[in-house]
Amino acid sequence: MLLAIDTSTRLTGVALYDGVQVLSEVAWYSREHQTVELAPVVEEILGRAGVKANEIKAVGVALGPGSFTGLRIGLALAKGLAFAWHAALIGVPTLDVVASAQPPAAMPLAAVLQAGRGRLAVGWYALEAGRWKSQGSLEVLDAPGLAEKIQSPTLVCGELNDEERRLLARKRKLVALASPARSMRRPSFLAELAWQRYRIGQSDDAAALAPIYLHIGDPIPG
Repeated sequence: MLLAIDTSTRLTGVALYDGVQVLSEVAWYSREHQTVELAPVVEEILGRAGVKANEIKAVGVALGPGSFTGLRIGLALAKGLAFAWHAALIGVPTLDVVASAQPPAAMPLAAVLQAGRGRLAVGWYALEAGRWKSQGSLEVLDAPGLAEKIQSPTLVCGELNDEERRLLARKRKLVALASPARSMRRPSFLAELAWQRYRIGQSDDAAALAPIYLHIGDPIPG
C-alpha cells in the first residue's frame, strides 16, 4: 500500500494506492492552510479506506518545483510518516505527475505549473516507449515567452489561468491545449509513478531528499 502526498502548489492532493487500484483520492485548493489541513486529510483517507498505518509500505511525495512553503510542508510530513511507519520514501518531480496524466501523442509535451509573479515553470517531455520522459532542465517563462518558444506542434498541459489559456490558444496551429480536467494535477498519478519505483526496489534517503526549486535564492512564493 502506498500513500501519495502533493503540496507543490495550492492544489493539494492525497491518494491511497495498492498497486492495482486507487482506493481513495482527495484534491483541493488550499487557502494557505496546508499545515493544518494535510495531516487530518491523511488520517481521514486512511479511515475511509479501512487501512491501518502498518499496511502502508511506501510514501510518495511530489518534490516540485512549487511553493517554497508548500513543498517543505509536504516533504516534512512524508518523511515523518515514512519514518514512523517504517515505509519507503519515494520522491517524484511534480511536472512528471502533470505529464503522466496525458495520453500518448505524436507531438512533444510542455507541462506547466504556476510559479508566481506571472511566471510558469515549464518542463519539456517526449514520448518514449509509451511514457512521457523529461527532455532536459526546467525553464521559467511567462505565457508570451512560452508561446514564442513553441515553434512546432506541442501539447500543453498543467496549471494555466484563463488569460494564459487564451493567449496560447491563439497559436492553435502549433499549440494543443489539454482540457482543464486533464490539466488538473491528481495525486493518483503521483501514486502510480511512485509505485513504479517502489515495485523495483527503489527508494530515497530521507536525509538527502530535498525539494526541487527553480532558482537558489529565488523560490516560487508561497
